Amino acid sequence: MAKFGEGDKRWIVADRADGTNVHNWHWAETNCLEWSRTFFRKLFANVAVADGDVSVTVKKVEKLDGEAYVNVRKGKVIPGYEIGVTLALESEVRGSDGNLLQKVDGAVEIPYISDENAGEDPEVRVTVKDSGEVGKRLKQVVVEKVKPVILEKVRVWVESMAKGGPVKDDLEAKKVVPQKNTSSINSNGNVNINGNNDNDSKKNEKSEGKKGFKTINLTERFNCRAKDLFEILMDENRWRGFTHSNAKISKEVGGEFCIFDGSVTGVNLELQEGKLIVQRWRFGSWLDGIQSTVSVMKKLIYLSLGICFWIGF
Repeated sequence: MAKFGEGDKRWIVADRADGTNVHNWHWAETNCLEWSRTFFRKLFANVAVADGDVSVTVKKVEKLDGEAYVNVRKGKVIPGYEIGVTLALESEVRGSDGNLLQKVDGAVEIPYISDENAGEDPEVRVTVKDSGEVGKRLKQVVVEKVKPVILEKVRVWVESMAKGGPVKDDLEAKKVVPQKNTSSINSNGNVNINGNNDNDSKKNEKSEGKKGFKTINLTERFNCRAKDLFEILMDENRWRGFTHSNAKISKEVGGEFCIFDGSVTGVNLELQEGKLIVQRWRFGSWLDGIQSTVSVMKKLIYLSLGICFWIGF
């Protein structure tokens, strides 16, 4: 293991100068308590249930406290919450002629909504500020008719938290759509991704950019023989020696390889001794469906995955 401050910088994950946590790849936590208060207010706005001579309306979200947050790691949403909610109710009792006979206030308390019990309905406590027959009738309506509506609203919030809560839209915008890339070399010796000419490639780059894709071009030249590079890349013992990590490399077409302690896996698509290596690569951290085609040629090396490296030797 390299000492601190040493080692090949290409394999070291470093903080960006601008402090950006790209695609929330590193652990990112968002406080959702105030967002949840707003969410519940909207959920219970204009909620009213009638049952014969009784109508019950949710006046407001009287209290919502506790904690609620969403963690995101490598695009995975991990919600956490323990909240208590109190709803203020207003009930009306009317006579057979429709005239208002009595108004009674009440409340519904949900003392514990937790991510540990996300698949279960929480406890609901009902109180009515009338101890007589009217109060009993109102409480019955709240338990039988209003409680199911309230629990359904709570489930909406729980599902929204599971999808990212206030960061849901941001996560959706950063999702990468898998693309199948092909490549070709034109008469000018340039590499075209997706087999298009230079002008079409530029159009495609602009189009893909809208979907979150970007293309980075790097040029580097190696002063070595193609045969030597072929042997190095196809020799698992040399891989282990150079990278100080486990490697297993098949030398057969259709054979699989695994390098950098399993961080990169793939399959050999084409092999020509000392001249050509074509492989399909995949980093374990990539989203499902994302793959890269890596071609090593006598005069050109390029990597096509929306990030391209041109290396001549």
